[in-house]
Amino acid sequence: MDYSSLKDQIREKAYEIGIDKIGFANAEPFYELEESIREQHKKGHQSGFEHKILEERIYPELIFDQPKSIISIALAYPSKIENEPKRVRGERRGEFARASWGRDYHFVLQEHIDQLVKYMRNILGKEAEFKSMVDTGELIDVAVAARAGIGFIGRNGLLITKEFGSYVYLGEIITNIPFDPDPLVDYDCGDCRRCIDGCPTQALLGNGEMNAQKCLSYQTQTKNYMPEKYRKSMRRVIYGCDICQIVCPYDQGIDFHLHEEMEPQYEKVHPKLEPMLTISNKEFKEQFGEMAGSWRGKKPLQRNAIIALANYRDRSSIPTLLELIEKDPRPMIRGTAAWAISKMMEKNPNKEIILFLEESLEKEEDSETVDEFTKAIKRLKENII
Repeated sequence: MDYSSLKDQIREKAYEIGIDKIGFANAEPFYELEESIREQHKKGHQSGFEHKILEERIYPELIFDQPKSIISIALAYPSKIENEPKRVRGERRGEFARASWGRDYHFVLQEHIDQLVKYMRNILGKEAEFKSMVDTGELIDVAVAARAGIGFIGRNGLLITKEFGSYVYLGEIITNIPFDPDPLVDYDCGDCRRCIDGCPTQALLGNGEMNAQKCLSYQTQTKNYMPEKYRKSMRRVIYGCDICQIVCPYDQGIDFHLHEEMEPQYEKVHPKLEPMLTISNKEFKEQFGEMAGSWRGKKPLQRNAIIALANYRDRSSIPTLLELIEKDPRPMIRGTAAWAISKMMEKNPNKEIILFLEESLEKEEDSETVDEFTKAIKRLKENII
């Protein structure tokens, strides 16, 4: 079979069904990643969201019988909201990072991949085998995409393309069909260090790797207390972080609106913060359920909304925070609310609030929550007149 001609057919079909970039790579082990992955694991730099079996991230043959090629695909997503309404003064809203705009990209990508696989099966017959994955699979998306000539891995650890910058979602298909690999790209970061200098938590290590534990995107997705040292840096972004993309020269002026399902709805990606604190499960599912940013449930987003209100120093939300301390059954939410109140009232505390927090502290049993309340009370007492 003429696999070169077949590649052209597959590429043409990919563009026809809405895939923005496609590349072909060999399925050799990713030897170049093995040492760094093991070192990151040893140092505790990984997020814990990665595939657990390290060898399966490196050796395609462990997850697929006799792999010959890997096909990488990319879909571009928007970086700006079209017709964004004017901000209302005094309205406190949060933000979702761009990678969570629109419908959950896992589903959007998988649907495109499924269409492409169906097309290839029809051409190649039963002997052709395929295994697809999107983000949550064994292989490392950016490594596959770089090998397939989609782009290069930047110092921020993201896949950067010449056409769409880093604003792309990635997926891949392992197959037993021996396609010729595409060439690597001929551009890179050069001497640029804007992402490294711009990262507020110094999570980027400078070589395309990061300490994921320091990354604000990771921190916004955890379900426990966010360490206090990251709370101010989170600002008002309640899911993810875009800073290392926003500052990247390859992303300047990049804004593609090629997929309707990826278009952001303003009320979803810039939600009012205070209503999020008491949102019901049903309301949460209706407002955020289709977004990638909802995958960890409402608890982390509510915690982040509390932190964002504290960063706004929005004292008008204190009654709602006091209600959370009194009624919310989750210790982490109560403790974060106590911290937020102490930050909002740090320069002008009052004895009634201190007394309320002291009485609430007596009911707490969780050690971390006790610590949050204790520090909040201490912060207020230090500034009481």
